[in-house]
Amino acid sequence: MYIFLDESGNFTKHNHEQYFVVATFTVGEQRRTDKAMRSWFRSKFPRRMRFQSEIKWSAAGIDEALRLRTLKHIARLDVRVRYGYLLRKNIPATYRTKKQKIDSGVLYTNIVGDILEQYLPQDDLLVHVFCDRRSLKGMKKGEFEEAIIARLAPHCAPGTLVQVEMVDSTANANMQIVDWIAGALARYHEAGPSGDEYYKALKNNLLAEGQEFFAV
Repeated sequence: MYIFLDESGNFTKHNHEQYFVVATFTVGEQRRTDKAMRSWFRSKFPRRMRFQSEIKWSAAGIDEALRLRTLKHIARLDVRVRYGYLLRKNIPATYRTKKQKIDSGVLYTNIVGDILEQYLPQDDLLVHVFCDRRSLKGMKKGEFEEAIIARLAPHCAPGTLVQVEMVDSTANANMQIVDWIAGALARYHEAGPSGDEYYKALKNNLLAEGQEFFAV
C-alpha cells in the first residue's frame, strides 16, 4: 500500500484561513497516477507552466475552471481519499507551550497518525507513506518518521514493512496530486470561491467523511 499525504493551512494565524487540513490518498498503481498527472499538466495547462517541475494548487495564473477540470481529472484516476481537519481556534491547550506557542511538531504528528490509522488493518505486507517535506517545530525529520511507524506497526500483520518518508514534491507527481486534494478540501471548509464544486468533484473518491479534530 502506498499512501501520499500533504496539508493545507497553518496552525498559527495566516491570512484569513481558519482551518488546517491534512489530506491523503492511496491508489493501486502509483506509477500510473504519476504519469497521468504529469501528462495532464503538460497538455492542459498554460504553455509557460507545462514543464515546471511542480504545479501547486496555490500557483498563480490558474483560473477556477482549470482548477475544477484538474480535480475532475484527479477523481477519474480512482484515488481513494481520507482526510481530517481542525478549526485553528479549537487547538487544545495541551498542545501549547508555557509561552502559548503551539507545539506544532507533536500536534502535526498526532493528526497524521490518526488519519493514517484509518487505512488499517489491511493485508499488504508493505505500507509506504510519502509526506511532503515540512518544518516540524521541536521534532526532527527522523523522529517524526519513527513516531508514525510506531503508530501504524501495531495495526499491521506480522512481517509488514512500514516505511515513512518525507520527499521532495517536485520529483513526485503523486505528491502534487495530494497537494491539489488538500487545497481543494481546504477551500471547501473555508467556504471559499468554488469550494462546493471542488468538494463535489472529489466526493465519490472519499472513503469516509472528513474527520474533525478537537470539535467543540
